[in-house]
Amino acid sequence: MYKLAPSILAANFANLEQEIKTIENAGAHYLHVDVMDGHFVPNISIGIPVLKSIRKITDMTLDVHLMISEPSKYIKPFIDAGADLINIHVEIEEDISENINLINSFNKRVALTVSPSTNIEAVYPYLDNLDMVLIMSVEPGFGGQAFMPSALKKAEKLADHIAKNNILLDIQMDGGITQQNLRDVINSGVNVVVAGSSIFSAENPTSAVKDFYTIFREKN
Repeated sequence: MYKLAPSILAANFANLEQEIKTIENAGAHYLHVDVMDGHFVPNISIGIPVLKSIRKITDMTLDVHLMISEPSKYIKPFIDAGADLINIHVEIEEDISENINLINSFNKRVALTVSPSTNIEAVYPYLDNLDMVLIMSVEPGFGGQAFMPSALKKAEKLADHIAKNNILLDIQMDGGITQQNLRDVINSGVNVVVAGSSIFSAENPTSAVKDFYTIFREKN
């Protein structure tokens, strides 16, 4: 099943509740929440109090993408604030397996992210303990960047690997995805799509969400 995960990094934070309600009512499955520490990536975004407030107003799956160097310090606080899925980077400074086990200990879904400069094979040792792999199609840390086509090859390679090894896993992609390149993205094996500017900056976000799902149905 294909799922859309609008990224609130592109939302209007002065009107965040209405922005979230709009995409939820339009049919989006996930809400992608980018958390940046100013160290792992050169930017700072939202934190635990904002996630806690979001949890009160939506039933969507909260897909929390931790772009931080030491996620182990924040996994429990974000889960306590309402995260359903915790996504850490394979490039972190900490032990990856320990972080995965920590997330699993709270019975929450876990994902592992690979940045553009990292080979997709870096996630292979952890696949049996993951629910999802996120392939970044832009450099992490900033919204509004142009899509990097090299991400498609990574998705194809991962999709082939998990099929050959009978691994049940979602493949997510994030960065510069629009209605124009969406077919290439899902044809590469991706089934969870993060979209920020193409949803929240659209003239009609409701129509934008529905356009994504129309293309998803074509693939089905």
